[in-house]
Amino acid sequence: MRITDLLDKRSICLDGAPGNKSEALDQMVALMVKSGKINDEEGYRKQVYAREEESTTGIGEGIAIPHGKCDAVSKPGLAAMVVKNGVDFDALDGEPVDLIFLIAAPNTEDNIHLDVLSKLSVLLMDEEFTDHLLPHGHRTHLHGSRRHRKSRKSP
Repeated sequence: MRITDLLDKRSICLDGAPGNKSEALDQMVALMVKSGKINDEEGYRKQVYAREEESTTGIGEGIAIPHGKCDAVSKPGLAAMVVKNGVDFDALDGEPVDLIFLIAAPNTEDNIHLDVLSKLSVLLMDEEFTDHLLPHGHRTHLHGSRRHRKSRKSP
């Protein structure tokens, strides 16, 4: 399965402006619902929040990948949001998040969400890939802030 097969244009927001992590999660769930892959919005929201309580999905480098696997999902899906000014997502590196991807997976034994998470993580390490995702004004900000973060960590 390809990542692009999971994305629906209705579940993409290029100008997100959530004020905090909860607003970001709620907006991402609403985007996923627009894709038509969720049959119980509240059930899915609860699962996403429950997963987030286990540990943050803000993986660092300006990226968060929250996810939920439950019966509220009818088909696997992916929602994406660019957050222009970043949002505090309790990321592992303590930095704001600029890109959020929400994974939805049905409650099946195949663990498709882990496959999607793995493929997405590899893609997000590629600056060329993220350049294609971000509007022109965001590219410099995101990669500039990533380079800045890396340079601060280097001796």
